[in-house]
Amino acid sequence: MYQFDIAAGDKAELYRDILSALDALTADEPDAIANMANAAALLWQYLPDLNWSGFYRMVDDTLVLGPFQGKPACIRIAVGAGVCGAAAATRETQLVADVHAFPGHIACDAASASELVVPIIHEGRLVGVLDLDSPIPGRFDAQDARGCEAIVSLLAPRIA
Repeated sequence: MYQFDIAAGDKAELYRDILSALDALTADEPDAIANMANAAALLWQYLPDLNWSGFYRMVDDTLVLGPFQGKPACIRIAVGAGVCGAAAATRETQLVADVHAFPGHIACDAASASELVVPIIHEGRLVGVLDLDSPIPGRFDAQDARGCEAIVSLLAPRIA
């Protein structure tokens, strides 16, 4: 149904193309779960060296597993626990080069070595987090963080 021309060029171009594709996928879709599912699949398909791509939704006071790609994952994460919980508690992007050195890291997949978690905030309310894991230490950098923050900015009103 959709065919995207995602560049294999530099990282900035890759994120611009992913953002454009995500906009096309979610622009007219009102269902939050469908939009998260397509976003997780798009990131899984086009970002190299991932072993997990997905969302945790804020339900009451807990992060609850949402749509994802990868191995089965932890279903509930307390705010403040692990990398996802830290992103939810601080409302700041967590860029972790070595998850084994992160205090309280939750190992849903023992193969994960690095992680990038971006909080999703819409109209001042924490909606959830975008979580990317990699088996490669130091896989994510500031450019990945900026690219995923742009993705979350686009997606926030479409999943709130």
